[in-house]
Amino acid sequence: MKVHLKKLLKEPNFLSLAGNLTIAFFGLVGFALLARKYPTNEFGEWMLYISSGSLIEMFRFGITNTAIVRYLSGTHNDERYNYIGSHGLIGVVVTIGIVVLLWISILIFPHPINASGYGLFFTWYPFFAIVNLPLNTALVILQAEQKFAKMLFLKSINSIGFFSVILLSYLFLNLSLFQLVWAQIFFMSLTSAVCIILGWDGLRFLLKATRRTNKTLLDFGKYTTFTLIGTNLLRSADTLIISLSPLGTAAVALYSIPLKLIDLQQIPLRSFIATAFPKMSKASIQNNISELKNVFYTYSGAMTYLFIAMSLFIFIFANYLVLLLGGHQYLGTDPLTGASTTQLVRIFALCGILFPVETMAGVCLDSINKPNRNFQKVMYMAAANIIGDVIAVFLFKSLAVVAFVSFIVTFLGVLVGAHFMNKELKMNYSKILVSGVDFYKSAYSKLRNRNEILQ
Repeated sequence: MKVHLKKLLKEPNFLSLAGNLTIAFFGLVGFALLARKYPTNEFGEWMLYISSGSLIEMFRFGITNTAIVRYLSGTHNDERYNYIGSHGLIGVVVTIGIVVLLWISILIFPHPINASGYGLFFTWYPFFAIVNLPLNTALVILQAEQKFAKMLFLKSINSIGFFSVILLSYLFLNLSLFQLVWAQIFFMSLTSAVCIILGWDGLRFLLKATRRTNKTLLDFGKYTTFTLIGTNLLRSADTLIISLSPLGTAAVALYSIPLKLIDLQQIPLRSFIATAFPKMSKASIQNNISELKNVFYTYSGAMTYLFIAMSLFIFIFANYLVLLLGGHQYLGTDPLTGASTTQLVRIFALCGILFPVETMAGVCLDSINKPNRNFQKVMYMAAANIIGDVIAVFLFKSLAVVAFVSFIVTFLGVLVGAHFMNKELKMNYSKILVSGVDFYKSAYSKLRNRNEILQ
């Protein structure tokens, strides 16, 4: 039994899932405490800070993150240090540019920015961007090397540390949003310092960057950057457009509840993608198309069945989940916006069933060195989402319609992704459901055999 346990603890999918679960658990409880601690307008301002930061992070690291994972997965000589150096160099240059731009903006337009609720972001996110560079660089290198135990270690330091501050604030300290931001920056600095001390950050290879590896990463990244931004816009655009509408920051707080549940639902998906992408990239580089397709069918099918079960659970217990996350103030119909958070949660639950195939399609296109196709898919979705959100918010003045737009957009992503993959690989999509069943049959058979051996 000890042998099986040790094997499980070293399994990449398990470690990837454990890392994401660690972040999700402390993020979920922290989210619930903050939602209860602050009035909806202040909590809405915090969510604008978080969502805006996530969008910029997508831009900063989208330029090279996907590319570096792909190329490191198929490189085993000194060239890998050239790629790591280029990744770090591009990250430093982009970070400096963003920091300067944000601080100039807040200096020139302080009143409009603060009045819109974005003052926290424009003022303090630049500090966060500077100190988290070593950590983010380390995480992407470790992912490419499939060293998920080290990733789990780093994520735990940062997540547990910041959560402890949120808990102390809720119970005793009554910290302001400004103080919370600086606590977040402190623990990010601490985790980045650990990366540097242990030599995991890769920034020591900056001087090994070459013009060729810079160009290779940027050529790939010019698509993946905007793909990741577009992906983030599929969610952050909702928050941004709602914040600029007459519904205001209180509506942002209401809408953040179902978005947090969707984040939780996507934990298994993100975890399996972290292991699937290097496998598919390696198969693509080795021209092993049958293996690449098998990975896609298996992961998409297994995740689809899991998401059906999760979505059904969320739909049935929506009221209890809203109560758990936000407290009594988020139950029922909000008098200011006319929105029902429970209704929003149920709409997003239905949307969740489509996530695995839509997301895996993008991963597949990136892995076969067709980031332009994935970029086109996401841009179609982002454009449809923004247009739909504007109509939903300013014409219908309804958060429920905003949520329904997300369902339509995700379905569009499935169709476009399937079209592009079929043009490149001649896919047989009926194998998704079959492979999903085979995955669970195989897992059950292995579990039963292990039990028989132990008996």
